[in-house]
Amino acid sequence: MTVTVTAEGPLPTRTYDVVIVGAGVIGCALARELSRHPRLSVALVEAQDDVGQGTSKANTAILHTGFDAAPGTLEARLVREGYDRLGAYAAESGIPVERVGALLAAWDEEQLAALPRLAEKAERNGCHETRLLGPGELYAREPRLGPGALGALHVPGESIICPWTTTLAYATQAVRAGVDLHLNTRLTRASREHDGHRLLTSRGPLHARRLVNAAGLHADTVDRLLGHEDFTVTPRRGQLLVYDKLARPLVRHILLPVPTALGKGVLVAPTVYGNVLLGPTAEDLDDKRATGSTADGLAGLRDKGRRILPALVDEEVTAVYAGLRAATGQEDYRIAAHPEHGYVTVGGIRSTGLTASMAVAAHVTGLLAGTGLDLGPVREPEPVTMPNLGEAFPRPHQRPELIAADPEYGTLVCHCERVSRGEIRDALAATIPPRTLEGLRRRARARAGRCQGFYCGAAVRELFERGRP
Repeated sequence: MTVTVTAEGPLPTRTYDVVIVGAGVIGCALARELSRHPRLSVALVEAQDDVGQGTSKANTAILHTGFDAAPGTLEARLVREGYDRLGAYAAESGIPVERVGALLAAWDEEQLAALPRLAEKAERNGCHETRLLGPGELYAREPRLGPGALGALHVPGESIICPWTTTLAYATQAVRAGVDLHLNTRLTRASREHDGHRLLTSRGPLHARRLVNAAGLHADTVDRLLGHEDFTVTPRRGQLLVYDKLARPLVRHILLPVPTALGKGVLVAPTVYGNVLLGPTAEDLDDKRATGSTADGLAGLRDKGRRILPALVDEEVTAVYAGLRAATGQEDYRIAAHPEHGYVTVGGIRSTGLTASMAVAAHVTGLLAGTGLDLGPVREPEPVTMPNLGEAFPRPHQRPELIAADPEYGTLVCHCERVSRGEIRDALAATIPPRTLEGLRRRARARAGRCQGFYCGAAVRELFERGRP
């Protein structure tokens, strides 16, 4: 097995059959899908130093049924297909998923009147398990819900998932199957040649017969480099509060608001890591790097959280983060093929992109074939088993047989998240190892707990520096 992951030095001079720009969850899913065609030479290029560094690492980590998508849209179809695909893939690969279900609570008569319409929309989207609840059943399901809710729509299929492991699993399978991953490779210019594209990057030129733009927030910029102006990405910031694990017993479901034109609104959701999320905000900005939090934004979240789940706002906040979503002013994905240019744009992939990722990858692969690309035979990639970071699943320190075979799994380094030396060692020796402490956090949960590394930071850094690539 030849594995190519580079982050510095010159790039290969070969001409790739396909170059994918952007190693978020969509780019990595597509790389994995294309790796099923071993005849193809594929490169995945990423401007930052790790996969999943943009929107993919900072979302609400929900596996959506697609019940409230606009019926008949490409998004609605791909989310529904992706839900089934990713659910099966997660079970095979050790990615934690919990089917907790969702409740859309109505807090006034207007919202209550909207619930039957949402149930009908869910039916049109193939979600047949939704059910309207009166206030009695709603409060029986969620006793800590704030007072005054008039009813709810129950969507039992909505689930929570680990977004970090999902992206990494796709990329790992792709690289092991022969895809070249080039990190720290920012696209600066592009030009069409008679047989494809010449790409100028921060690490030198790359040549591609086909090009896929999966650049997320920067998809419109890449689109313009190729001579297209099909859409404009407006970064929509979502700030979130992460509450300590002691808050987890307060909530049993994902608590969703009745959706608005700006999105799904502020929710309260458990996470697979045992925390509780409150957020996100929805702020349209001009700066695609504005991932900072604001006092006003966090205060607004607390106000909304106080109505939804009053006891939550008295719990300890473990972390605050903000992500940027790629809004395009259209209620659908912006996926388009330009066969005459050997180019496919995958833009406007919003919060449902994690769920739809495998279906988007299959759809884009079909579009590439439509440009004349000969995919060749299919060979399934070797299965991958990822470290299961879910709180509801056995962790290494809880498995006596694992510790008996390797005592490193019984030696805890990060006590808040109960991360062992063995897990950190494994992450540093993985196919795509972390290049920063933040990358290690996403792979093992080290420094992600209540103390945020205050207690374990020095020990984790020492292990990282000793074992880093």
